[in-house]
Amino acid sequence: MLKSKIDKATGFEKRFENINTVVFENSGEASKAVAQEIAALIQSKQKENKPCILGLATGSSPKGLYAELVRLHKEEGLSFKNVISFNLDEYYPMEPNSINSYVRFMKELLFDHVDILPENAHVPNGLLTKEQIADYCTDYEAKIEALGGIDLQVLGIGGNGHIGFNESGSLQNSKTRLVALDHITRVAASKDFFGLSNTPRTAITLGVKKIMEAKRVILLAWGEGKANVVKRSVEDEVTNRVPASFLQEHNNAVFVLDKEASSKLTRINKPWLVEKVIWTDKLTRKAVLGLALQLKKPILMLTDADYIEHGMSDLLADSGPAYDINIKIFNKLQNTITGWPGGKPNADDSNRPERAEPARKRVLIFSPHPDDDIISMGGTFMRLQEQGHDVHVAYQTSGNIAVADDEALRFARFVIDYNEKFGIKSPEADDIYKKAQTFLENKKNSEIDIPEVRYIKGLIRKGEARATSHFVGLTDDQIHFMELPFYETGTIEKKPIGKEDIQLTMDLIENIKPHQIYAAGDLADPHGTHKVCLDAIFEAVKALKPKSFMDDCWLWLYRGAWQEWGIDEVEMAVPMSPDQVLAKRHGIFKHQSQKDGVVFQGTDAREFWQRAEDRNAETAALYQELGLATYAAMEAFVRWHY
Repeated sequence: MLKSKIDKATGFEKRFENINTVVFENSGEASKAVAQEIAALIQSKQKENKPCILGLATGSSPKGLYAELVRLHKEEGLSFKNVISFNLDEYYPMEPNSINSYVRFMKELLFDHVDILPENAHVPNGLLTKEQIADYCTDYEAKIEALGGIDLQVLGIGGNGHIGFNESGSLQNSKTRLVALDHITRVAASKDFFGLSNTPRTAITLGVKKIMEAKRVILLAWGEGKANVVKRSVEDEVTNRVPASFLQEHNNAVFVLDKEASSKLTRINKPWLVEKVIWTDKLTRKAVLGLALQLKKPILMLTDADYIEHGMSDLLADSGPAYDINIKIFNKLQNTITGWPGGKPNADDSNRPERAEPARKRVLIFSPHPDDDIISMGGTFMRLQEQGHDVHVAYQTSGNIAVADDEALRFARFVIDYNEKFGIKSPEADDIYKKAQTFLENKKNSEIDIPEVRYIKGLIRKGEARATSHFVGLTDDQIHFMELPFYETGTIEKKPIGKEDIQLTMDLIENIKPHQIYAAGDLADPHGTHKVCLDAIFEAVKALKPKSFMDDCWLWLYRGAWQEWGIDEVEMAVPMSPDQVLAKRHGIFKHQSQKDGVVFQGTDAREFWQRAEDRNAETAALYQELGLATYAAMEAFVRWHY
């Protein structure tokens, strides 16, 4: 299936790409296609009575692949008895039974569910002394060589382009070794270790040389967060600054991508440069706005020559001259701007992003975590409330894993001390807080919080969310804490979306019967919660579509603190004055547990209020650069049609 997709792709479509790339609609479809290729390889080796040597990866990218391989084993009889596997890497030092160990990862996701022989599953040893590592790495490579090399190597890709833990600066002839982890890599991994200070600084990794010697290499990349590094690896020069670019020189390598990860490739991002296109309104807007920003010109200053010199002469021939195209695009962009996100009463709404009627709308804002509402759309949140709409906010998860241990310990000690001071007798409460205090005072790195601690951390975030909503002007009956079950695992790894998550979402929507729903469409969320929460909303909305009240319900998507919509995607832009920006900041400050040392900081060192302000200011600056009015900040939205 995967090879057939590669064969169908023409060289003309891929003339900017130096590596085979295959794009799937989503990571699920892609994972199934790769699993089919691996299954076919295993079976062909079985027919030849030979072992199948697989190089395996860890991280989020291959999870769907391993799930599909397990399904093929259980439901279609795929045997792994002839498979010998070598994993790319392991943190060092690392206990094999640690929740962050790649030994444990592979057992839980693959090895324990198939019939691979235990002695055939190799993962680098994280318990060696440093003196033992060099000989161990030599032996690891020797085992691979004795078997004739790796038949198929699965890879992910790091944000800095690393493959395995071969970080930026690694050489093509690098061998299996102990490496120091790049700061970017450690920051990305810190969410799994509950903070950067707990994240290992070193790891053992298979060298680039052994990866390049594999007979077949399949690199998996999912999501917008990988789009830039995928483009650099596939289209730019080969450089050790981006080790994945070495694969340009492999004679049988392929990048398997979902739509989001492929979004920066030239054939996806600027298809008019590689083939003749049909100039739809959407594609025209993308091309013209991109051209204006590339040339640093207002839209109305673009000329015929600009279009011709940048591969857009077909657009001129279809819809030109430039003046006519510019006016059309300028007006469309101008019409996205509104100070009335709930619609302006008694006004002509034919060119406005929202309807004028009903004048007072029921609004439901879904917030995946207890602070996404104020961080991502705080200005719009306050505007809707101020303009008299019936605004409800639904906090989909407790957000409890994002509270630092010392914050929870301080809270538990406060309650215990308060009860003792005033002689308050509550055996059940005392038991909860004393258990939590004892656990936190003795907690080991990466140990999963006990339920009592998660309860306290959830209370902290619930109190902060309520304080923010009160600050905006909501009453308690407009605030809904959903505590979706998929989230309550106590770990970064969440359960898949379930029927209960969807039913809870449906029940709330049906109870409020909103005219507007706002939801987080931020698919670059580093811990995946936004995506699961959004999927629950999508499924709920689809199921409720036959209900009459849904005929009047519009769904608007906002983005989180990590990324903004592309300027060509924005359908509603809500401007903010300097005073409104400051008010939003004060609303964010209600989330005290998320200030001054956030557990899941990501690769951005700024605090959430700073990220939000900078991002909103950048959106406003783009509008100004394109020749529209100047505002202090803007929040952007895209409508989802169901």
